[in-house]
Amino acid sequence: MTKIFGDPSSFVDDAMAGFTDLYSQYVQPVPHGVVRSTATPEGKVAVVVGGGSGHYPAFAGYVGPGLADGAVCGNVFASPSTRWVYDVAKAANRGGGVVLGFGNYAGDILNFGLAAERLRAEGIPAELIVVTDDVASEGQGANGERRGIAGDVVAFKIAGAAAEAGYDFDGVVRAARHANELTRSMGIAFAGCTLPGETEPLFTVTEGHMGVGLGIHGEPGISEEPIGSPEEIAELLVQRVLDGKPAGAPDTGRITVLVNGLGSTKYEELFLLYAPIAQRLRAAGYQIVAPQVGELVTSLDMAGASLTVTWLDEELERLWTAPAQCPAMSVGPVIETTPAPVYEAPEDEVADYSGTPEAAAAAGQKVAALIETVRDALKDAEAELGRIDAIAGDGDHGTGMVNGSVAAAAAARAAADAGAG
Repeated sequence: MTKIFGDPSSFVDDAMAGFTDLYSQYVQPVPHGVVRSTATPEGKVAVVVGGGSGHYPAFAGYVGPGLADGAVCGNVFASPSTRWVYDVAKAANRGGGVVLGFGNYAGDILNFGLAAERLRAEGIPAELIVVTDDVASEGQGANGERRGIAGDVVAFKIAGAAAEAGYDFDGVVRAARHANELTRSMGIAFAGCTLPGETEPLFTVTEGHMGVGLGIHGEPGISEEPIGSPEEIAELLVQRVLDGKPAGAPDTGRITVLVNGLGSTKYEELFLLYAPIAQRLRAAGYQIVAPQVGELVTSLDMAGASLTVTWLDEELERLWTAPAQCPAMSVGPVIETTPAPVYEAPEDEVADYSGTPEAAAAAGQKVAALIETVRDALKDAEAELGRIDAIAGDGDHGTGMVNGSVAAAAAARAAADAGAG
């Protein structure tokens, strides 16, 4: 379980404060996310990635030269709001348009999609890169597509490298979507993950077994099977991923491979698993290019691993191996950089409630009190809402409702005390 968390409601903000201090050479904080602390040229396409927190190094760990320009950090396992996505995108925008990358989950599609609409309405080109690599969820994810898991890393890296190389907006979108189309993943879990402040995991796996095909939030998998030897686990993962080989995969015989730890599986275990995975892929006629092994897209303290394969053509290989430096990934020679200006958040507009009739102001106080009552009721129900949600989803509903109602109550109280009707 998550043992260091302080106030669970501020877990993400508290963690990001430490992260941005530690990696200030790459990132600087903006409201509800980060952007690069290194300068980027005007006219460059901005790659902004994001989603719920709890998956480090996704998403903020992939911000830096050669990769993403910004990351939106939602609450744990919860999509960031439309406003949060919009604000980070605006902070990252350099005039070349904004490409928004995230995994295929309903909340992310809704909120990133609405943020893109808002950006376009202001004349800023914006498109979505929706990652759909999980073969276990074929036809079951949002919009009838696969879910997005560790394939995020490939799509984000390709998009970032294309933008860094000077591709135009349409070119960055094309390259990233092409990478996603040629990427497939499969994951297994040995034990569930626990939300900060909770004492029970979101799901459990039968002792001595592994859940096959579980999502990175603990979404239901397709089966439970006994834990086998490393060779047997490798055979299962390789076979399932190769069975999902994209119809349009290039015949170069060159692939990149990611073996990803989900949070509490040791690196030595991942190295041990990589060896039979690589052996089987090579026996199948593939040459492995620039593989990655480690914690790439995690799920808090979940025990488990996933295999990702991307079939490479000449362009994708060049972009995958292009230089990049960020907190979670270092590829090739160091990119020379200069510091970016420190981000200054625009001031919020201050509402003027002067002239509100006395009766209306009194009613405003009652409305604020009502919203505070709702907040208190949701706080009391947080654990139960999360438990119910975990049966069919990712267990974040209680946390999301509490965070939303706390923010709503604070805004309502501030407005009512300022004289709002």
